[in-house]
Order: sequence, then C-alpha cells, then structure tokens
Amino acid sequence: MDVLFFIAIAIILGFIGGKFSNKVGFPGVIGYLVIGLLLGPSCAKIFDSELLEELGIINDVALAIVAFIIGSEMLLNTLRKLGRSIIAIILFESFGAFTLVAIGVYLLTHKLHIALIFGALAPASAPAGTVAVLQEYRAKGPLTKALYAVVGLDDGLAIIIYAFAAALAKLLLTGGEISFLKVLESCSKEVFLAILLGAAIGFGLGHFLQKLHREEEVLAVTIGGIFLCTGLAKYLHISLILSNLSLGMTFANSFRQANRRAHRTIQRITLPIFIVFFLMAGAHLQIKLLPSMGILGLIYIVCRTAGLMGGAWCGAAVSKAPSVFRKYLGFGILSQAGVAIGLAILVTREFGDLGQMGRYLSLIVINTIAATTIIFEIIGPIGAKFAISRAGEIGKSKP
Repeated sequence: MDVLFFIAIAIILGFIGGKFSNKVGFPGVIGYLVIGLLLGPSCAKIFDSELLEELGIINDVALAIVAFIIGSEMLLNTLRKLGRSIIAIILFESFGAFTLVAIGVYLLTHKLHIALIFGALAPASAPAGTVAVLQEYRAKGPLTKALYAVVGLDDGLAIIIYAFAAALAKLLLTGGEISFLKVLESCSKEVFLAILLGAAIGFGLGHFLQKLHREEEVLAVTIGGIFLCTGLAKYLHISLILSNLSLGMTFANSFRQANRRAHRTIQRITLPIFIVFFLMAGAHLQIKLLPSMGILGLIYIVCRTAGLMGGAWCGAAVSKAPSVFRKYLGFGILSQAGVAIGLAILVTREFGDLGQMGRYLSLIVINTIAATTIIFEIIGPIGAKFAISRAGEIGKSKP
C-alpha cells in the first residue's frame, strides 16, 4: 500500500483519538500517542519499523515548525520586561532538571552518555498543556503571567542544553579524545553555526515577506524558508531545531508585522503534521521493553519533577520574586510533550548509526520519553490547576 494511505490513516485515526482524549479530560496529544501505540509494532503492527523510517521526513518537518513557532514568540523586549526573576527561574528550573536527572540516571546505569542525553531531555516542557488550563479556568494574575513566560521560553534553553549534551555524548560513544577544546569545538558547530544559518535566512526572507500581504503568499514563503533552513541544517550536519529557532527569533525581533503574519498562517497547517508526528512517537514505543526500563522511567519522573519544582523555587528565592512564585510556580511547569518527544526522536536519528551502544541509547530514550510523556501530560495540567487555584487566580479574566 502506498505511504500516503498510511499517512491518511494516521491523520484520521489520530484526530479521532485526540477528540476522544479531550472528551475524557486529557490533552489531544495523549490520544495521538495511544493511537500510535495501538497501530505500532507492539500491537497491530500496521506501522512497522520500515514504515516509520520511511515517514521520517515528517519528523523533520514537525520539529522545524515547532522550533520556528517557539522562536517567533521569543521577543527580546518581552524578556527585558519580565525582569531578572523570570530569567532566574528559567535558568534554575532548566539546569535543575538537567542536573538531577543526569545524576539519577548515571547512578543507575553508570553510563555518562546515557545520563547526559536523559538530562538534556528533562528541561523541555509542553506549553500547550499549561496554557490550555490557564485559558479554561480564565486565570489572571502574577503567577499566570509568569507561567506563560516560563513554559514559552524554557524550550529554547532546552534545545541549547541538548545541543551541548549531544555533542559530548557523541564524543563519548565514538571514542574521540575528550578534552575541553574538543567539546567546545563540537558544541560551537552545533550551536553557533545553527544560529547564524537561521538568522541569515530569517533576514533575507523577512525583507521579502514585508512586501507580501496575501495569506497564501505569506504561507508559501514561510514554508519555503523553514524547509530551506532545515535542508541546509541537515546538509551541514547541524541542529535543524536550533536553526529554525534562530529563524523564528529573527522574524520576531526584526520584522514584527511579517512575523505576526507568518506565525498566524503557519499555525493553520500544523494540526495534521503534529498528529502524524505524535502518532509516530507512540508507534515507536515497545511495550515489551517497558518492564526492564521501569526503574529508569521512575528515576526520570522523580528527578525531573524535583529538578523543575526545586529549581523554580530556588530561582524565585534568589531573585526575590513574589512568594506566590516560590510556592506554586513549579506545579505549573511539569507537562512534557512536543519538544521532548521531538528531541527523543532526534536522538534515534543522530545516535542510531553509532554502533550497538548508540542503537541501545536510541531505543531506551524513545521508549522512556514516550511512556513518561503520558504520565507528565496527565499530572502536568492537574499541577497547573492546583497552582492557579492556590494562588487565587482562577476566574479573574473576562470570558
């Protein structure tokens, strides 16, 4: 059967699964993941390993669009207005999650490359789950504003942390000489060249977009820019996520009107792409391997939760933020979905060809992250509701 048939099946069944998930009070991503699990090698075997490999380009497209959207929301003047407290909270919660997860996984596995990768995946949050709760309960107030800022910005830092951790993990796996200069050189290629690539394409297309006003033309040029950035990033063997993040930030801060039009139009085509993206992530989950990775998953959940909540508390305390931030902000940033799953899939693509240890790393990462995402997507919205409820910010905004 042609691959387009399977894409159609993924979109239709994934959409139905997402709607059912909403009906029972969970985010749509849970439905996409569950449908993927049922269609994947662990159950119906409709989406086998060969088909998932053939659909790999959709992963790249989805990752690129996610990174562009995140970047297009990162306005420098907004960051300045948020002040040092939000920046401190983002830094402490991100590096807190990275540190505790890396230590916990290393103590279990005694493998530094495994610890680095799991630690790098921990800071990524899921803005959609938290934002949906804030809007559903019409929350308004200082904590609500802080939650919007933190969940919208920590994914960018998570991507940068991953770039550095992945570069070091590759050196450890390939047996390269481990030195500070070598790590710095690898990270510089992953980070700085990616930023320059995205910025260069962003400036060129930004000037072009300023002359366009019809939405279909804006959409065509925006998609072309994202695909150009992604294609060149893959050709140069640098991070396609960081490149498109830089592309989005360039639009957001240099071409405000063009950025608004591009952001609005690109969101209209993302749903079917994301459905297939999350469904494929669910299909990668191999149920038979879960019992042997139960302890690893439990350590990841406990250490990530402690790192995010403890880091948010420390960041708020150090920056002398309002007490409501210290008490409750950590409860609202536990969701995990898009970027974490995207980075997990990126691990399978970047490390799968690095011998037996690379394939093993890819396997345990995609299974553990897919499984824990379901848990975090359940407790995340519950935590966000608890936070705004205790802060007294429910029902403060107008319907």
